[in-house]
Amino acid sequence: MGKIVAICTSERKGTAKRPVESGLLVENHGFENDAHAGGWHRQVSLLALERIEEFRSRGAIAPFGCFGENLVARGIDFSSLPIGTRLACGDALLELTQIGKECHTRCQIFETMGECIMPTQGVFARVLRGGRVREGDDLNIAAAGTTQ
Repeated sequence: MGKIVAICTSERKGTAKRPVESGLLVENHGFENDAHAGGWHRQVSLLALERIEEFRSRGAIAPFGCFGENLVARGIDFSSLPIGTRLACGDALLELTQIGKECHTRCQIFETMGECIMPTQGVFARVLRGGRVREGDDLNIAAAGTTQ
């Protein structure tokens, strides 16, 4: 079982996401008012708190949202889960669609640290069922995926 420690959104693409206390996940869209939401397979991005803390331990100043992540949770190693894994949080249900991503431009984190964890540790999901999520909510694996 995991626990949500941060929810982050941004109103415009190309800007860092900022933490909010709660957010509304909209079915087949993503977070309400988030610039990266839409009718595609990367509606919500997730990072494990443990991976962020490891990165910070190497001297990185990395506030929540700086990697473009929507959800930060402790207790789940997202990058080890297979595609198709379903995650439940309250009424909301997510399905993992992609592990990692190719960065087309080097972000400020990469320029400062020489690396960024989102390309290898970040995962993406689509919203199967919407609902409000809050900091402190449980995040559970509802069903295992089948492919990597």
